[in-house]
Amino acid sequence: MTTTTILLVEDDARIAGELQRVLEAEGWTVTRAASAEAGLAKVAEEKCDLVLTDVRLPGASGTELLKRLHAERPRLPVILMTAHGTAETAIEATKLGAYDYLLKPFEIPDLLAAAKKALTNSRLMFAPVMLGGASAAREAMVGRSRAMQEIYKEIGRVAAKPVTVLIRGETGTGKELVARAIYQHSDRADRPFIAVNCAAIPETLLESELFGHERGSFTGAEARRIGRFEQANGGTIFLDEIGDLSANTQAKLLRVLQEKSLQRLGGRETIPIDARVLAATHHDLDRAIHEQQFRPDLFYRLSGVVIALPPLRERRDDIPALVQYFLRRHGKDLGAKHPSIHPKALDLLREHSWPGNIRELENVVRHALLQARGYCVAVADIRKALGGAPHRSPGISPIARHVADLLAAASRGERENVRASLQEDADRELFAQAITLAGGNQAKAARWLGVSRITMREKLSHFGVRPREVPPSSPARRP
Repeated sequence: MTTTTILLVEDDARIAGELQRVLEAEGWTVTRAASAEAGLAKVAEEKCDLVLTDVRLPGASGTELLKRLHAERPRLPVILMTAHGTAETAIEATKLGAYDYLLKPFEIPDLLAAAKKALTNSRLMFAPVMLGGASAAREAMVGRSRAMQEIYKEIGRVAAKPVTVLIRGETGTGKELVARAIYQHSDRADRPFIAVNCAAIPETLLESELFGHERGSFTGAEARRIGRFEQANGGTIFLDEIGDLSANTQAKLLRVLQEKSLQRLGGRETIPIDARVLAATHHDLDRAIHEQQFRPDLFYRLSGVVIALPPLRERRDDIPALVQYFLRRHGKDLGAKHPSIHPKALDLLREHSWPGNIRELENVVRHALLQARGYCVAVADIRKALGGAPHRSPGISPIARHVADLLAAASRGERENVRASLQEDADRELFAQAITLAGGNQAKAARWLGVSRITMREKLSHFGVRPREVPPSSPARRP
């Protein structure tokens, strides 16, 4: 597997040693430099995925180091470490291209979380996405079916054009890969690519994550924060799961897209923004617009071009190529030099309905490869990986699929606190359906759920759910 290398620029040997031990405990390779000049030399000589630097250094400062790095390698993420007294300097540096900053004294979990996010963005920018599949490619859109050929052509047509792109498709169809391919073939490929999973961030924090905030703008806002849109200035921002935005955030996003500027939460300064927007969703936005859950004007702004990814069940001819690709990819990780699959096992994969699409297929192939003896995947290995599901089964339940998606994202370092996320998602759906079924009667819905009316009211407010009256003919009114 490819190693991840972090350059740590810190002149205090004791602090540098402690941070190195913490970072290496995560499996990362750490190289050290004690000055900005030494750091620049390291970046020029060695592979580097992330720079973690103090602001105060002998000679040139960490801010000067950032300016040099951003001019020479604008896609290399840099995280600044600074004392409260120099926080404003770090904030200004974030405007100049720093991925993030940490205020001393910071907690180790905060450091690791920031590093993981930055490394994820680094991977998204630097790992090339091959179109059509390549045996040596680490990440590729695999498939030569007619449907996929049309997708490749569409990517080529829109990549270099200054238009917003909306990528639609079921969960697991590869929407992120399409966004990255568009970015990598665009005229902004040498600028930052910032990815935000709108469903992974609590609604109360998402607005601050996207647009930033000023100190004191809300409880816990101890310092100014630069949002992802400002970080993506001059580059590309990818808004994944755009269909999960609340009505309030939809309105503010629409304003940013229309005016090409933003104001941080609690701020008055108008900040011009030049970021290309790519968005993706698995939701049926046409239905959401009809149900007044998604703004039609925002939809029109986002859908300058729409790319609709087909589900795997509609491109079964690509399954053999996908299986071979995943066998090579995971075989290398698992130490299998020449993994293979029995023809009847491959037939079994062709017959499955794949509700989880390519992501589910990849998990099944990897699990089957772990079970295989001699690294030749047999029918029994596939059956076990599928969990004993019938050949043409409708697949796992929606909640099991959602759990699998959350855990898969966590394993890739894209999500944290999965249990809390699942509880949040479940509560949102539970309270929304209950109040709808109760025809807007909060007392009735609260009684069904076994909660107080106060809890019911707070949850509805938290999730932005407005109780709507259900017509008398609705089943919700029946006793």
